[in-house]
Amino acid sequence: MQKDKILTILEKELVVALGCTEPVAIALAAATAKSYVSGVIQEIQVKASGNIIKNAKSVGIPGMTGKGLDFSAALGAVAGNSEKKLEVLHGLTKEDELLAFKLIEEGKVKASQADSPKRLYIEVIVQTDQQNAKVVISDNHSNITLIEVDGKAIFLGGCENIGIQTAEEDLEQLTIDEIYEWVLQTDVKNFGLVKRSIELNRVIGMEGLSGDYGLNVGKTIQDNVKKGILSDDLATAAMSLAAAGSDARMAGSTLPVMANTGSGNQGIAVTLPVVAAAEKLQVSEEKMLRAVALSHLVTIHIKSKFGRLSALCGVTAAGMGASAAIVYLLDGSLQQVKAAVQNTIGNVSGMICDGAKAGCAMKVSTCSNVAVQSALLALNHKEIQSTDGFIHDDVEKSIEAFCQLGNEGTRQTDELILKLMMEK
Repeated sequence: MQKDKILTILEKELVVALGCTEPVAIALAAATAKSYVSGVIQEIQVKASGNIIKNAKSVGIPGMTGKGLDFSAALGAVAGNSEKKLEVLHGLTKEDELLAFKLIEEGKVKASQADSPKRLYIEVIVQTDQQNAKVVISDNHSNITLIEVDGKAIFLGGCENIGIQTAEEDLEQLTIDEIYEWVLQTDVKNFGLVKRSIELNRVIGMEGLSGDYGLNVGKTIQDNVKKGILSDDLATAAMSLAAAGSDARMAGSTLPVMANTGSGNQGIAVTLPVVAAAEKLQVSEEKMLRAVALSHLVTIHIKSKFGRLSALCGVTAAGMGASAAIVYLLDGSLQQVKAAVQNTIGNVSGMICDGAKAGCAMKVSTCSNVAVQSALLALNHKEIQSTDGFIHDDVEKSIEAFCQLGNEGTRQTDELILKLMMEK
């Protein structure tokens, strides 16, 4: 693969995002629809796929107290800036929140499950006293595939079934071997976006450690280190910083993060365990940059086969990327990098996704711990063998098996999880 193609993959898959991407995508659709019509809003209709509902139902929205599909759509329609894409909710005020609540209280916002086979599908119709507009987002959180005004299609675009922004042929050529070689050989000046991901995500991690967010998973780990209940080691450092970032993001922090393949929480889980380990080991900035780039790219490689939304938790893929990066930080070989990924696949591959919420920080903590554990085992020449479970001798085949499990083996699980959530 040409080296510039790998850099292009990074540039396409690392995107700054404000707020959990599912409610933000709903807000983006609503804001876009409202931008095409004049007049006073009479009704907003939201239809979304089960996976979107699952992740937008309970998660916090930056700076707001409201939650849910109806609130996300109302907020986007009354105050969202569609030109900012996944930062559509940047700069909102309490007055904007009150306007959104008013629409909901007046019964003007209706939300339901869409009749669509797509896992990522959002349809928003904004009806005013003068016009109506419909916007459809599918396959990718910012991928607008249809804009209709008064029943007439004025935009038919986007890329159906893209899932990942990068061209499929480029991703098909990607392997961990090539990623590792590129990360070691490329000029560090190419890592500007990686450096930005470290800066943004570290800020929200530190915010989670100092503030009061969600379940305070990261802060609780840190506090127990200070008390001497937990040891101040590589694993707790990785767990506390990464979980704290997720605590803040899932509870509605107004800080932006660098998302990885459409997920801000995944972006946190890809970067912060590695950053914490790098700081603990006191490595050079260049080595940390290369390690985080490796984590990003391994995760992108896995997610390109796994899909953006699944019944399995996407942070598991981030844990695989982080495990590879931690091996690199500890001067491991390419073979040990691959062994760490194998170990992580064999450990956390069954973790289900039951929606975006405060508890996601616990899953980030778990996968960060597993990343360290898997790396240390690999460095000690311990690797799950192909006789165990669905692990293969070839790490690429293990990745394919894991992704097949996520895509094909959990559809009924996904439906059941959503049913259990909606029955509460």
